[in-house]
Amino acid sequence: MSELFVVRHGQASFGAKNYDKLSTLGLQQSVWLGEYFKLRQMSFSHLWMGDLVRHQETAQGIVSQLFEPISHTIISAFNEFDFQKVVHAYLKISPQDTLANNAAPLAFYRLLKKAMVAWSQGQLAPDDLFESWDSFRQRVAEGLTQISQNKADKPLLLVTSGGVIAMIMSIVLGLDARQVVELNLQIRNSSFSHFYFNKDRMRLSSFNNITHLDSPERMASITFS
Repeated sequence: MSELFVVRHGQASFGAKNYDKLSTLGLQQSVWLGEYFKLRQMSFSHLWMGDLVRHQETAQGIVSQLFEPISHTIISAFNEFDFQKVVHAYLKISPQDTLANNAAPLAFYRLLKKAMVAWSQGQLAPDDLFESWDSFRQRVAEGLTQISQNKADKPLLLVTSGGVIAMIMSIVLGLDARQVVELNLQIRNSSFSHFYFNKDRMRLSSFNNITHLDSPERMASITFS
């Protein structure tokens, strides 16, 4: 079977006007992950990524540390769902949950969780959304199918976002929507999950690994945004 390493992007610019850009720490997390792959003498046959800036910057940080360049494919199937639209659509039906301007990140994650549950249950107005929950799941599944048609003698690398990774877990393990929501909020920046696959099936080997951050001096660099 072939191998696939799925990486969540490094820390993005939470709270900034443009979220879709890595923070200074996010760039460093990506470089550290590349150093880890290099230390393990790993090389990849192909790189897949969404077309968001944070995906591409993370991929650049990783690849900058590897022994050799990698051919790559950018595919929108692996873009994150539009979480801002999901939250805004949810607040239209639950305005009492609106946050103060100075709300802490934890308060936003709680709001996002409620919004995602409502989205998955079809409670949000379709006109307020970029896509339905089922459409999101379908495009991620189609992206995985495209990857699974590639038989490679070296691992494949995919750089994407937390929501996509949680949905991949749902597809591979048969998880329900609430489990996807829970997993989405647990996936750490620059973490990697490892899968084996062939054209018929995909199997999970490990999930949400941060070996490259697992040292006393880097504990403060473990983030979720």
